[in-house]
Amino acid sequence: MDKKDPFPASSFLGRPAEPARRAYHHGRLKDALLEAARALVAERGTAGFTLAEAAKRVGVTNAAPYRHFPDRNALMSELARQGFQSFGQRLAQAWDNGRPNVRSAFMRMGAAYLAFAREEPGLYGSMFESVGALASPDSGEAADKALAVLRQACAAVLADAGAAPEGARKLAFEIWSYSHGVAMLAAGGHLDPKSPGCDPAPILQGGVEGLIGAAIRAGGGRI
Repeated sequence: MDKKDPFPASSFLGRPAEPARRAYHHGRLKDALLEAARALVAERGTAGFTLAEAAKRVGVTNAAPYRHFPDRNALMSELARQGFQSFGQRLAQAWDNGRPNVRSAFMRMGAAYLAFAREEPGLYGSMFESVGALASPDSGEAADKALAVLRQACAAVLADAGAAPEGARKLAFEIWSYSHGVAMLAAGGHLDPKSPGCDPAPILQGGVEGLIGAAIRAGGGRI
């Protein structure tokens, strides 16, 4: 039976053997780093931290993150994947297959969009840091699935109005762009529900209704 070495190598260097840090043993180093990155993005923005800072917040060495992520971009890509996965679930739940009618269900998606951006600034920021965050197959697939929910809802809205379905993709990108702009202005404090005319929810709804109306007319449908 092996006996514990009473003279570990570190003792010859004049210091006691240092116990391994806890994060290596609890089996959740990857998850802990992602949670740290999520918090740092929420606090400082997407450009406001390094892998070393994420490691420090978790309580591991600067080299530890490289066990799971080759660089900061890989960490952000995985965080974006998680964000789009959660985002897509929120949109799908709000859409609820267009019940009780497609217009009201679509407007629920807008509210869900704003709520996600407000409640999950770390995830939302990582999702739209840059297209590079979607370079990996996993993160790109998660983004495609989330935005497919919006495209499908747009197709349903056009079909309900008797408009040509070819405009669904364009409408989805228009609504996504408008929603993102409203969400970012709200996050920056430029749109405040307490200020007259500055509530992001009705601003988003009014803009989306205008985009839908234009798409229906362009597709030969009825308003």
